[in-house]
Parts: sequence; structure tokens; C-alpha cells
Amino acid sequence: MDLVQYAWIAWLVVALVCFIIEMVTLEFTFLMIGLSSVVGLVSSITGLPWWAQILIAAAAALLLLFLVRPKLLHRLHDSGEINKQGIEALMGMAGEVTRSFERGAGEVTLANGDVWTARLSPAVPPRDPDVGERIVVTAIEGATAIVVPAQR
Repeated sequence: MDLVQYAWIAWLVVALVCFIIEMVTLEFTFLMIGLSSVVGLVSSITGLPWWAQILIAAAAALLLLFLVRPKLLHRLHDSGEINKQGIEALMGMAGEVTRSFERGAGEVTLANGDVWTARLSPAVPPRDPDVGERIVVTAIEGATAIVVPAQR
């Protein structure tokens, strides 16, 4: 039994393992290695000797890692897609008063569905917004959203 004729199985396993690791790391390194393993798989299916398969897969890995990966990373980071999280994501978010304000404090439901205790910002004239009135978050202080009435 000639093990070289089953080399395609090894290439397939390496490619699948690399793709699974890439799903966890998300940095394109294992994606490039997995793609070069697919190149090795194709060279195996065409009947090339094992040493040629390794050379072709290694060349593909180098090309992908040093030419394609940096361009992908650059496009990913410069795409303008800024994923705000935590408090940053709440700044400027619209919402609605869900519990009457008394002396400048009440409860609001934000556009993302979060319910927050809220205080009226000191930057606006003091008043108590009505239930159902639209608001915008300007700051977060602890567990309290600082809000202003939305411009109509």
C-alpha cells in the first residue's frame, strides 16, 4: 500500500483544521495556511510526488501570507467599520422616556432595548420630560444615562 496516494487526505485534514482555527483567531494567518493546504490537495490529486506537493503548498503559503494577508488586514482595518461597544455604543443613542421624570430623574428605554435609569443633562433647562418623549443619551455616569430631549 502506497501512502503517497492517500496524501490528499492529509492535505484535507490540515486545511479543515486550519479553517477551524481561523474561525477562532480571525487574523487570516490560518486562513492563508488552509488555502495553501488546498493547493497541496489539488497538487496531490494531480499525481505529483510528495516533495513537489510540499514545495507547491509552501510557495502558496508564502505568497498568501506575505502578499494577500497584509492587504486583507489593511482593508479590514481601514474599511471605516467601527464597531463601538459598551458605553461608546450608547453615546448619541436615541430612546424614549418610559417612567415619569421627577426632579430631573426617571427611566428611559433606548433604541437597542436597554432600560436605564436616567437624569436630565444639566446642559438643558431643568424640566421633567413626559412619558413617551424622545431623548438622546449624552453621557453615562455609573448606571445612569444622562439624556437630553431629542430635537424634533
